Amino acid sequence: MTPDSSLLLHWYDRHRRTLPWRAAPGQQADPYHVWLSEIMLQQTVVQTVIPYYQRFLARFPTVDALAEAPQEEVLQLWAGLGYYARARNLHACAQAVHKLGAFPDTVGGLQTLPGIGAYTSRAIAAIAFNVPTVPVDGNVERITARLNAVEDPLPAARPLLTRLASHLNDDPAAQARPSDFAQALFDLGASLCSPRSPSCLTCPWRDCCIANARNMAEILPARQKKKARPTRHAILFRVIDPEGHVLLRSRPPEGLLGGTDELPGTPWSEEKNTPSPAELMETAISRHAPMQAQWDDCGEVKHIFSHFTLLVRVYGCTLPRKSNYPIGPEHGRFRPLKDAILSSVMKKCLLVGKHHRPAID
Repeated sequence: MTPDSSLLLHWYDRHRRTLPWRAAPGQQADPYHVWLSEIMLQQTVVQTVIPYYQRFLARFPTVDALAEAPQEEVLQLWAGLGYYARARNLHACAQAVHKLGAFPDTVGGLQTLPGIGAYTSRAIAAIAFNVPTVPVDGNVERITARLNAVEDPLPAARPLLTRLASHLNDDPAAQARPSDFAQALFDLGASLCSPRSPSCLTCPWRDCCIANARNMAEILPARQKKKARPTRHAILFRVIDPEGHVLLRSRPPEGLLGGTDELPGTPWSEEKNTPSPAELMETAISRHAPMQAQWDDCGEVKHIFSHFTLLVRVYGCTLPRKSNYPIGPEHGRFRPLKDAILSSVMKKCLLVGKHHRPAID
C-alpha cells in the first residue's frame, strides 16, 4: 500500500527544517546549491556540513567559480570534512558542468557527471528540477523498512527497500510536488522516524506503518553484525623550524586522505604485524625519521575512520636557529600551516602534547 503523501506534505509544510541550501517555500531550488550540499552530506551530518557549505558558497558563489579554482584551493577549503575523493570529484564535476553550461535536468544526465551516483542524481533531479523520483538514502531506507516491516537485515535488504521506496510517490499529491516530497522524506527520517526512539505517535504515516502496528519500529531496519574494526599504528614526527613552519609532505593524490598534507613518519601498519612500542620507535628512528635529533614524546592520537582505527604516536622537536640538519625531499618541506591542506587526524597530531606544538588558526 502506498502511504498518503498529502499527509506527509501537510506535516512538512508545518515542520520543514530551515537549511542554508534549501529554497524558501514556493521558490525553485538552485541546482548548484543542491548539488554542493548533497556531495557534502555524503557520510557527514548536517551540523558538520553547514559551516563548510557556507564557506564554500562564500568563496565559490557559482559552479563556474568553483570550476575555475585550483584543485589545491578546493582541497584546502574542504580539509577536515573527510572522504577527500568527494572534493576531487566535486572539482571535476564543476568543470564538467562548466563545459556543459548548466547542470543536466534528468537523472540519467546527472549520472554522467563525476561523483554523482544513483542517490545523488535522484536527489538533485527531484529537489532542483522537480523530477518525480524518490532518492533513497539512509533516512528513506529506514522509513521504507518500517512502513513495510521489512525484517531482512541491511545491507542485503537494500535492493528490496529501493524497489519499495520507488513507489512512495505513486499518488497525485507527491507527483505534483516532487521537490517538497523528497525533502519531506529526508526531514521525516531526520526527526520523527529517527534511528533510535522514533516518535511514532506524532508521525503523519503512523496509521499505515506496519512496524508501528506491530510495535517493532525501533528495531527496524535490522542490520547484519559488523565485523570488528581493525587497528593500525604509526609514528609521526613533528618538526618545527625557527620560523614556526612545520615539516609536511603530501599524500598521494588518490586513496585515503588523497592530496592532503601529513607529518612524515612510518607507514600505517596493521595490528597483527605491529612490533612492540619500543621496536616500532627504534624502526621509526632508524628508517623513517626525517633526521637524527633528540625527539620528545608528544603523546598519542586516536582517530576512527569508517573501516579502521588509527593510533598515532607523535614525536617532536624544534630546530634551533642556524641549525644544519639534512632533511631529504621524501620527508617533505617546511611550510606555514595557513598554506597546508590538513585532515582532521593531522590537526590532532599537530596539537597533541605541550611541546613543539605549532599554532593552528
